[in-house]
Amino acid sequence: MTMIMRTPNRGGLTSSARLRQVVIVSVICLALYCFLLVPDHSLDSSRSTIVDTFPHTHPHSPPNSKSSPAWMNKPPPSLLNNRFLTTSECAAAFPGLTKEIDDVVAKGPFTLSRRPHDLGPLVARIRDGRLYILSYARKSDLSEDMLQHRTATLHQIAAALLTTPPSEPLPDTTFAFNHQDDPLSPSFSYSRPADPSLNGGGKRYFPIPHFSFYAWPIPTVGSFPRAAAAISTLESQLPWGAKKDQAVWRGTTWFNNARAGRVRQGLVAAAKGRPWADVQALAGNGSNALAIEDFCRYRYVLHTEGVTYSGRFQYHQLCASVVLAPPVAWVQHLTHLAKPAFSSDLHGATSPPAPYPAPWVRAAWPKSYDPARDANIVFVAPDWSDLESTIAWLDRHPRVAEGIARRQRELFDGGGYFSAAAETCYWRAALRGWGAVARVDGRAFADLEEIPWEEFSLREAHK
Repeated sequence: MTMIMRTPNRGGLTSSARLRQVVIVSVICLALYCFLLVPDHSLDSSRSTIVDTFPHTHPHSPPNSKSSPAWMNKPPPSLLNNRFLTTSECAAAFPGLTKEIDDVVAKGPFTLSRRPHDLGPLVARIRDGRLYILSYARKSDLSEDMLQHRTATLHQIAAALLTTPPSEPLPDTTFAFNHQDDPLSPSFSYSRPADPSLNGGGKRYFPIPHFSFYAWPIPTVGSFPRAAAAISTLESQLPWGAKKDQAVWRGTTWFNNARAGRVRQGLVAAAKGRPWADVQALAGNGSNALAIEDFCRYRYVLHTEGVTYSGRFQYHQLCASVVLAPPVAWVQHLTHLAKPAFSSDLHGATSPPAPYPAPWVRAAWPKSYDPARDANIVFVAPDWSDLESTIAWLDRHPRVAEGIARRQRELFDGGGYFSAAAETCYWRAALRGWGAVARVDGRAFADLEEIPWEEFSLREAHK
């Protein structure tokens, strides 16, 4: 009997071995992909979202976009220093920049009338792209500070005219400019009331950039570009964890708006002896004053308005620090970009007594933003009754606090909204908007001499 011996099929064995190798390698690759490349939240869909988590997005990006941090997407100096941008280039570079102008223009036409004296707003004319002064308070009637403020703003207007693209000439118009703290209607003013009941359909407040964007000759501030550069240097060297874990404020306690009451005195009293506070009334000789950039060394910056607005607000908005303030009552040209989280909405913080927020606050600031994702400022009770508990809440949620601070700086510095380009863009939008809706009776101003700005700047700009 012949026995036939079957030999193993070596080709089949080789194929099986190779298949096992392929499977093993595939499993290893899949594991590496999952652990190294897939975001954490994709690995565990049941993981709860904690309040300390915040996205790193560019200020102009949609909330869920996956862009780089804003400091990596900051417009280049060639754009931020370019004063010759067209209207479309301005809109593309600085979304939402001119909302205040758009809102007042939407109210429709108004009439600019001549006042019976020259102590009110300065009246000027734009004709063929040049600036002429028609009516103005004599320099002998103004303090040195008021004269500086007026002159600085007129320099800003002149610069906007000189850098207007030839393809987009500004319209001829006659306008009023108010250089006092209290806004006047109709005029270019440094602020407007936030309370809608004080800014009804008959009011025409055109908020304009603060004079400090040209210069502010006081030792602790200086020009805005100088301060912005100093703040950028400080912030690049001082991470959140290295900042002083205190709330800082300096100011004169008597400088209050009548409607706000004794808000500054109340702040000093609320912070007295508290370990979380570096709050001091400014000494008469200025010995305890801080350079404006040094406020950014603190995690928390306390903001108070003055007779109306406060000229320090835009400097504080350049800090990667949390600004805490009573609800802002006077809107400057970019205040609308603030996204407040109300202290009364912070879970676990002590709620202040009623009535806060007041009805006018809810009308002016109808939305309280998510502190973990959207907010870039925190509003506290005007009597400061919840300031301590709000700071304690922020200390317990350090990543939320850091996120609020970061979003503020990313928007105002990273977005370039305080740049020379944005300032000039805004000014041309303001002049164009005013010209579109202002109705001027030429006969009312016909007897006034047109003084060219260049001559006026030499004759009436200095004491």
